[in-house]
Amino acid sequence: MEDFFNDVYKHLEGYYYSIVDLTPKFILAVAIILASWFIATRVGILADKKLKMRMHDPLLATFIARLIKSVLIIIGVFIMFRIIGLSGVAQSLLAGAGISAFIVGFALKDIGENFLAGILLAFKRPFSIGDIIESNGVKGEVLALNLRDTEIKSDSKIIYIPNALLIKNTLINYNSSGFLLQTFTVGLEYGSDFDHAIELVKQVLANNDDVSDKDHNDSAYIADITGATAQLNIRYWVVTTETKSDNSESRSKIITEVLKTLKENGFVVK
Repeated sequence: MEDFFNDVYKHLEGYYYSIVDLTPKFILAVAIILASWFIATRVGILADKKLKMRMHDPLLATFIARLIKSVLIIIGVFIMFRIIGLSGVAQSLLAGAGISAFIVGFALKDIGENFLAGILLAFKRPFSIGDIIESNGVKGEVLALNLRDTEIKSDSKIIYIPNALLIKNTLINYNSSGFLLQTFTVGLEYGSDFDHAIELVKQVLANNDDVSDKDHNDSAYIADITGATAQLNIRYWVVTTETKSDNSESRSKIITEVLKTLKENGFVVK
């Protein structure tokens, strides 16, 4: 029995000395992580400001700044592994070898896929901040391109779409060189003077200051007939700005003005 307690004591003593030996390394490792996070954050903010001053695309500038920040944090993590004596883990992660690295890599497959998709989006630039896009059943204004996802503002909600989905699926950008295409349909009674209705709509579009006729063809035309109703399709381009990207107010005014003008001229709107 005495030998048993001696063995237990020796094991506990060994654990104690191991903890004492590891504590300074653990404290240093935590300090390294905190320092790397602080440095990476400061460098990321500085890089973001400098890149936005030198580049015309704020979306790409912000993405590169975040990429720099992430790389610095990853370097800090690998340094932490070496300090606490887990350099083998760092090497296996870097080399992609070993069962543990395989499991981690498989678990983070989606994150890596979205990260690479974010790089493709940043350099391909199918959209910019403030553009109105539609993809995966979501339509809204682009707020930011992150390393993993893209932030979309839709109906006062912030929606995060994984970058890989934007690469794999159809992406519609409603903005064109600072212009936004808007459309709506008005039902007219069958037998109406459609040519006169089209002319009235074109006059409304021409008199609206938000509608642009530069390099864009605004149009109104009869698209279809459903029963006793003719579908008058109206499409036009409006100028977009950073403070007025969705132009919902101007769209409401144009629709209201079109309906009012048609009714004042004797048209039955359905």
